[in-house]
Amino acid sequence: MQRLDLRQLLSQKLSPQQIQFIKLLQIPTAELEMRIKEELEINPALEEGREESAEEYSDSSDEYEEDYSKDDDIDLNDYLNDDEISGYKMQGDRGGDEEDKEMPIAMTSTLTDSLLDQLGFLSLDDKQYNIGMQLIGSIDHDGYIRRDLRSIANDLAFSQNIETTEEEIEQVLHLIQTFDPAGIAARDLPECLLLQLERREQDETTVLAERIIRQAFDEFTKKHYQKIQSKFNVSEEELKKGIDAITRLNPKPGGAGASMTRVQYIIPDFILANNNGQLELSLNSRNAPDLRISRSYADMFDAYDKSDKKDKKLKETVTFVKQKLDAAKWFIDAIRQRQNTLLRTMEAIIKYQHSFFLEGDESELRPMILKDIAEEIGMDISTVSRVANSKAVQTEFGIYPLKYFFSEGIATDSGEDASSREVKHILKEIIEGENKRKPLSDEKIEKLLNEKGYNIARRTVAKYREQLNIPVARLRKEL
Repeated sequence: MQRLDLRQLLSQKLSPQQIQFIKLLQIPTAELEMRIKEELEINPALEEGREESAEEYSDSSDEYEEDYSKDDDIDLNDYLNDDEISGYKMQGDRGGDEEDKEMPIAMTSTLTDSLLDQLGFLSLDDKQYNIGMQLIGSIDHDGYIRRDLRSIANDLAFSQNIETTEEEIEQVLHLIQTFDPAGIAARDLPECLLLQLERREQDETTVLAERIIRQAFDEFTKKHYQKIQSKFNVSEEELKKGIDAITRLNPKPGGAGASMTRVQYIIPDFILANNNGQLELSLNSRNAPDLRISRSYADMFDAYDKSDKKDKKLKETVTFVKQKLDAAKWFIDAIRQRQNTLLRTMEAIIKYQHSFFLEGDESELRPMILKDIAEEIGMDISTVSRVANSKAVQTEFGIYPLKYFFSEGIATDSGEDASSREVKHILKEIIEGENKRKPLSDEKIEKLLNEKGYNIARRTVAKYREQLNIPVARLRKEL
């Protein structure tokens, strides 16, 4: 049964300016310059450059203010005499020359391009070349071909009408496996490691490493070294050399190069200097160029003043001009608000982590969550999150992403909270100092941390260990 109900709801919608601000806030400095250029292209009422002095506009501004504050709610004073916007420039700007410098970009070719180039040097017929291209296209981001050869043969038959056999595909595959980087196009980890060992000098150590992979790979992965030693009847020193040869190989020959074609270096959003114990914060000078309202658009108001105000087309034109002026003013406001929010957030972080920024000692980091900074600056947690997730600060100790400074707290015997980062640091030190013949279990690490005054459970030790990419005790065992 259908029926109509009348309901009264209270909802809140973001204004265009709020949406503009949110989008601008979450992008880092490296992307902001491009965003500003886009706005300059689509809005002719927005210009790049310093605003001229207020005196140059005084005569015309007074005239516009008198006429247009009364007609169609157009107040030119809003656009030309806003001291907070006019000639706006980011803190830390060192002049126009620096604005023209390009950001450091590292260009590199993809792994696929490199493999295709190497394929072109082989003396292959058309069929073999197409098989090679299909195989290279099947290599995943780690550098492996994990699809079986029968499936690749079916792909060639259906997509390229090429009839081939698994034997023919395997012949081309063996050729690709001789390409750089070593180990590329392997079908599993043992094959990947063997491909790399085959390129090394075939001495006793290399031969033993190959035998371990071919005949005792399961024992190797489980670190059952005594079984391997007995199986091959070798000394502990010989076994250690063979194991070392394997562990130095690259298990992922594809690496980041398989998908990364353009690498952009981190550009800090903040610059923090230590001037004799006084921390001085500034925004990166690339945060924004000088922005101003277009003078030519102001002249259009002058033309409107001297024309017939009943002209419908002219009135539509002025409405369009006003929309562009509003958009330009909103954008400049959003840039200014972005600057203020960034500075307030970073200043609160510096205040909270003052000891760290003075010394650079990781153990000085205090427990700090988004809520702490949000309460300090009187803003929403989501606003702080947008700043922390995409910004970085340059210090004399290096460049740090802001999220680096946020961590949960761990209770100590003294009743104070210790940063989880501090606990991870100590946990890492404990593992680095352990006897690798008898690595410490999570339970033993828990007891050692408790003895140091950190009230931490075994499951938390396991969680932190995993976050540090440290394997369990059994896999840390060495000869």
